[in-house]
Amino acid sequence: MFKRILVANRGEIAVRIVRTCRDMGIEAVALYEGPDRGSLHVRLADRCAELESERGYMDKQAILDLALRTGAEAIHPGYGFLAERPDFISDCDRAGIVFIGPPAEAVARTQCKADAVAAARAAGFATPATSERTYGSGVPSELREEAERLGYPLIIKSCVGGRGRGSHRALAAEELEEAVRWAQAEAQAVYGDTQIYLEKAALPGHSLAVQVLGDNHGNLVHMGEREGSIQLGNQKIIEESPAPCLRTADRSQICGTALDIARLFGIRNAATVEFLVDGEGRPFFTEIKPRIMTDHPVTEMVAPRVDLVREQIRLAAGEPLGLRQQDLGLRGHAMQCVITAEDPRNGFMPSPGYLRRVRLPGGPNVRVDTYVYSGCAVPVKYDPILAKVIVWGVDRAECLQRMRRSLQDFIAIGIPTNLPYLQGVLEHPAVVQGCYDTSLLDRPMPESGQDAAYLRDVAVAAAVAFARRDLLAQPGAPPEAASGWHRASRRLPE
Repeated sequence: MFKRILVANRGEIAVRIVRTCRDMGIEAVALYEGPDRGSLHVRLADRCAELESERGYMDKQAILDLALRTGAEAIHPGYGFLAERPDFISDCDRAGIVFIGPPAEAVARTQCKADAVAAARAAGFATPATSERTYGSGVPSELREEAERLGYPLIIKSCVGGRGRGSHRALAAEELEEAVRWAQAEAQAVYGDTQIYLEKAALPGHSLAVQVLGDNHGNLVHMGEREGSIQLGNQKIIEESPAPCLRTADRSQICGTALDIARLFGIRNAATVEFLVDGEGRPFFTEIKPRIMTDHPVTEMVAPRVDLVREQIRLAAGEPLGLRQQDLGLRGHAMQCVITAEDPRNGFMPSPGYLRRVRLPGGPNVRVDTYVYSGCAVPVKYDPILAKVIVWGVDRAECLQRMRRSLQDFIAIGIPTNLPYLQGVLEHPAVVQGCYDTSLLDRPMPESGQDAAYLRDVAVAAAVAFARRDLLAQPGAPPEAASGWHRASRRLPE
C-alpha cells in the first residue's frame, strides 16, 4: 500500500480524498494556489505544496515535479483538471508514480465522446444517432447539412470533458448556429479544445449513470444507477438513486449493459457509464467518465460499507477487488443536492467572496462534502461548487423530506447561493412525484403558496432588520469624544 499520495485537486473533492487517505493511514500531500492557501484541504492534509505555475492545476509537469519532490508514490486527480488526460497518466507511469484511476489506454479510448459512441455502436450497443464526424471552429455548411440529416432537436456536444460543459441544445435550425458557437466557446475555455459533434436529442429524456469498479485481474462490478435528470445549464444539481424512471427489470438490464461496455473499453479502477433513456424507456449509451464523479456519494449511501475513493486507492495499488456482485445489496434511497456560489436572482452569476457564517446540516443519514467553514474565502477562478448535501432514507418519501429539512438547516451567510432555488425545486410537483425528465427546469417554476406562519416569520424578520438599520443610521458621538483627548492634543506646550 502507498505511504504518501499527492492530491492534485482542490475544493470539496480534495477534502474528500485527504480524509480517506488519513483513514487509511496514508500521508496526504495537498496542492494549493495562492487563493486556496487557507482552504480546508490544505488545513487537513499532512503536508502541502504551493503550485506557483500560471497554469495551476493543469500544469502536469509542475505537478509531477512536486510529487517527486514531496516523495509521493501516487497521484489522485479527483475530477476535472488532469483526471482524464492520457498523456498525464503516461507521464506518471514513466516517472514511476502511480496514477489513481483507469489506465492511459482506457482513458484515451473514451476521451473523445464521439469516438466512444461510434465504438459502442460498432460493438452492437444501442446509441443515439450522432454526426459522422466532428467539427472545429465555426459553423460550416457540412455541419448544417448533417444537422438536417439527423433532424431536430439536437444536442451540440464537446468531444472532450464532462459535467455538462460544452453542451448546448438546438431545438430548430434557426438555433443551430448560436448553439454551436456557445458550445465551442465553452469547450475552448474549459478544455482548450473546440471540437464538437452533433447528437440527436431525446425529449423527454432521462440522464442515467451506472457506477462500475474493476481491478487488474479481470473482476468488474456495478453499484447501481443514479439519475441526474434535474439539470440547470447542463449541470446536474440534484441526483438520486435508485432512478425513479426505471422499473426493476429495466434496472437489471441497464446495469448489465454498463458492465459489458466497461469491458469493451478495458476499464479498470473507477468509472461511470452514462445512458440517455428516452420517453419509451429505451436506454442509449452516451459516454464513459473514467474517473470519480461529483455524484459518487449517492452511490456510497445506497451501497453501505463502500468507500469509492478507498477502493480506487486499493485497486491502484494492485489489490484485487474486495467486492462481489452478489454481496452488493443496494438498499434504501439516496439523494444529493449541489450547493453553489451562484445568485439565482441574478441569472445564476458566480458570487465569490467571504462566508461570514456557515452552519452545516446534520442528523441521522445526512452527509455533507464541503470545503467551506465560517470565515473562508470562495475564490473567483474555480468551479462554484461549495458543498454537496447527501441524505439517505428507507424509501424515496423519507429521503425527500430529509433533504428538505437539511437544506433548511444549511446556513451560508456572506454571499448569494443557490440554496433557495434548490428548496423550490424540491417542492416541484414533478420532483415530489418522481416523474420528471431533463427538460424540467427549462420551464418556469410553479408558484408555491406560503402558509400564514411562514409569512408571519418573514414579516417579523423584515421588521427587525428595518429597526436595526434605522438604529445604526442615527448619528452619535463616540464615547472617546467626551474624554477631551482631542482638545488636549492641540494644546501648545507651556
